[in-house]
Amino acid sequence: MIEKKIVGITMGDPASIGPEITIKALADRRVYDMCDPVVIGDADVLKEAAVITGHPEIKINAIQSVNEAKFTHGTIDVINMGLVDVASLERGKVSVMAGEAAFQYVRKVIALAMDGEVDATVTNALNKEAINLAGHHYSGHTEIYAEFTGTDHYTMMLAHENLRVVHVSTHVSLREACDRVKKDRVLEVIRLADKACRDLGIESPSIGVAGLNPHSGEHGLFGTEEITDIIPAIEASRAEGINADGPIPPDTVFSKARGGWYDIVVAMYHDQGHIPLKVVGFVYNHEKKAWDAVAGVNITLGLPIIRVSVDHGTAFDQAGKGTANELSLVNSIEYAAKLAGSRK
Repeated sequence: MIEKKIVGITMGDPASIGPEITIKALADRRVYDMCDPVVIGDADVLKEAAVITGHPEIKINAIQSVNEAKFTHGTIDVINMGLVDVASLERGKVSVMAGEAAFQYVRKVIALAMDGEVDATVTNALNKEAINLAGHHYSGHTEIYAEFTGTDHYTMMLAHENLRVVHVSTHVSLREACDRVKKDRVLEVIRLADKACRDLGIESPSIGVAGLNPHSGEHGLFGTEEITDIIPAIEASRAEGINADGPIPPDTVFSKARGGWYDIVVAMYHDQGHIPLKVVGFVYNHEKKAWDAVAGVNITLGLPIIRVSVDHGTAFDQAGKGTANELSLVNSIEYAAKLAGSRK
């Protein structure tokens, strides 16, 4: 029998949909077939979330260490941080208390992974305004993970079904993002993309590298970044034996990847990569006035530990209603377990 991997899951911002989708995801027996999950959060918040989501039968097992976990479907093991006063918690509202709690959950799961107590980590969404109000000045999870794992070279990968995207830059202004398209960084991301695909079991990955400008610059007519930086990076990666193609016009590269031309796409900035993936993964039903699917996962490449995240935000407008879709979290747990299983 293959030993299941232990996956640490942060509860996310306590005022968000994070606690609710955590309950809904771990109510799915398939998750316990994939791995041994343990939540890092607040037990009292999860107890209320179980009622809100219509799962009062689920038991919340408050523990202080991973070795106390039962890993049994129907009982959710939670390393209880005790950071939230549920009587004063306002769902759907930004607060210092919720921001501090969300930040500390992330710190804890990183420490558990670095100490080898969990094999992979999965993060629910935190609110950037809330953590900054709490005094923690980061633009997101990725930067927190980078600092507390001592990582300098990293990038974000988004994935949904056969569409995978990595980014040269993410949480910076569009003006700064253009300035960050440099040969060394593009080459670094191509290398990370190749390794990520191999870690997922793709033996000879095909990598599509997007251009920065319309029509990939049209030979310098609409911009020169392709000529000065992107093409040299692609050529350097090919010299290393990486199967990279491009620069490909940004308006066609994602359709080609979706059609099987490429295993992964290197996007030049945040929205260039996020928009196509979310168009595919996020499906809104206008008749039902609800999301049929909020799918896709976010994986941080280059870290010494595994970090996978839901590909959506805190959704404060849905908090407390019990209707939020847990598919992205289930997919994230599955990805984390698979990556943990591939590591020696």
